[in-house]
Amino acid sequence: MNELWNDLMKERFLKIGALKSGGQNPWPNDQAPGWTNAGARAAASVRTPEELAARPIRVDVAGRVMGLRRFGKAAFLVLSDRSGRLQAYLKKDHLGEEAYDRFLKSVDVGDIVWVDGPLFLTRTGELTVEAARFRLLTKAIRPLPEKWHGLADIETRYRQRYVDLIVNEDVREIFRRRARIVSFLRSFLTTRDFLEVETPMMQTVAGGATARPFVTHHNALDMDLYLRVAPELYLKRLLVGGFERVFEINRNFRNEGIGTQHNPEFTMIEFYQAYATYREMMDLTEEMLSSLATELFGAPKFTYQGETVDFTPPWERLTVAQAAARHGGFPEERLSDEAFLRETAGRLGVKDAATASPGNLLVAIYEEVAEKKIVGPTFVTEYPIDVSPLSRRNDERPEIVDRFELIVRGREIANAFSELNDPVDQRGRFDEQLRKRERGDEEAHFMDEDYLRALEHGMPPAAGEGIGIDRLVMLLTDSPSIRDVILFPQLRKEG
Repeated sequence: MNELWNDLMKERFLKIGALKSGGQNPWPNDQAPGWTNAGARAAASVRTPEELAARPIRVDVAGRVMGLRRFGKAAFLVLSDRSGRLQAYLKKDHLGEEAYDRFLKSVDVGDIVWVDGPLFLTRTGELTVEAARFRLLTKAIRPLPEKWHGLADIETRYRQRYVDLIVNEDVREIFRRRARIVSFLRSFLTTRDFLEVETPMMQTVAGGATARPFVTHHNALDMDLYLRVAPELYLKRLLVGGFERVFEINRNFRNEGIGTQHNPEFTMIEFYQAYATYREMMDLTEEMLSSLATELFGAPKFTYQGETVDFTPPWERLTVAQAAARHGGFPEERLSDEAFLRETAGRLGVKDAATASPGNLLVAIYEEVAEKKIVGPTFVTEYPIDVSPLSRRNDERPEIVDRFELIVRGREIANAFSELNDPVDQRGRFDEQLRKRERGDEEAHFMDEDYLRALEHGMPPAAGEGIGIDRLVMLLTDSPSIRDVILFPQLRKEG
């Protein structure tokens, strides 16, 4: 295959040389098309074939050559632009012998060309531009692959996404839908008086989530900085400052594993609302995501990997213990028994089953036996305080926090809670996280003295939520891997 491609590339270099020798630039930048392919189709659609023949519409379009058929004195091109595809017809009698021969000698599949001429319908009813003029705009040195689909090429598709986008319309549609999803979420919040903001991507303290950060060094300041694991603590500083409804759409970075559900660089939307609780966040999330599904599919139901997902509110609400009991086959009351938790965790192979806190054990058991079995959408609530260092304690049961995770098809899509605004309690939580770090937990939260200082100025009661854009897009585009919905996912080095 490589030898064939090398030969084809040599042939194209010879064509480039011939073009230059003839005074032609193989990569000019002085010819903008006046029409898109879709615009040409729309203009022709309002006329009958007879009207189009009697009163031709002249268009000029540009696009990548995705198909090329030569028939001696005539040729057909399939041109692809951002709006779709359109056929072009080049005839020696119409273009002239010199121009037509130049076309035959210079143009290949993969090149980008400009064509000008009237529209007509072929005998098979295909709308076509009859070229009166044409021009090569970009000479492609590398040929397009003839066969691109299939598991054998999946990593190449991710690594060379530019080629994947050229040849796979379905892939382009995934990213168009991703843009629609982000635009909808932004509009949904701004119309509800949320202010879009931007917070630092490089931070002196890696805060807002229990995760292992990436470390970089600022030369001018001669100090280490962390790529942010979450924007949470900065967004809550803005609540202190008087912005009562804020959100941010941006990247987070976590130095963790890579797989079908994880990429070290990922997109989140986080939003915070003063004078709200996690229960208001549940209601807001139901409305937001059911409306989004309706916007995309015409109804709050859609298919993911062959199974129906129904976003019609209200959604099921289960506690962590209830979910673990249902899917693990345990009596719920046993999940408050420390001895039972340790024995069960040990049997399931949970790390540190003999020493971890009961709250950590409960969550670990839930994640092992229940999370992947939840069809959803389901709000899982009543997380132990042990695993929620930034969440507000429940007033009646201080061992749990007012928090939920949204689970759909066995995946966490969102995390939300009533915010902890007691600076004394928060300091104690940070101290406990520091003790975890001292015991070797690299994902434990850092101490953030400035954030504590902000809380000491008074943060209004509030609730906040983070939604993973990539996982949400996976659901709404029926994509099995997170790499399918990230334009340029992280991969191992080639070779």
